[in-house]
Amino acid sequence: MSDDLMTIREMCDTYGVTARTLRFYESKELLSPLRDGQKRLFTRRDRARLKLILRGKRFGFPLEEIRQLLDLYNVGDQQQTQYRETMERAKLHLEELRAQREELDEAIADLNEQITWGSRMLASMEQDEAAQ
Repeated sequence: MSDDLMTIREMCDTYGVTARTLRFYESKELLSPLRDGQKRLFTRRDRARLKLILRGKRFGFPLEEIRQLLDLYNVGDQQQTQYRETMERAKLHLEELRAQREELDEAIADLNEQITWGSRMLASMEQDEAAQ
């Protein structure tokens, strides 16, 4: 296989995704592999896009938002619009993640308190039962 093209199996092995995932991304117009009969051949562009898709997913971006950002590559301003928009959305998303983390920290603290309270109550009940 050419250094420029990869089969679906090679993509799966290289990036740790399933063939179903790649076909799904293709159906959502995130990837556009070449076709040789039934065979899909992924270009360097597809590989770069897949890396960005996987990174975006890791950061919690919805696929539609990832697609919109990827599509800005073709604006023709040396990717300035794409970078600018990506940075703005990333800043907003970072704030959302921080807010979620604060909520989780509060929930964890509350749950720890409830577990401590429940443990004391259970111990008290067991002591009362043993004393009888």
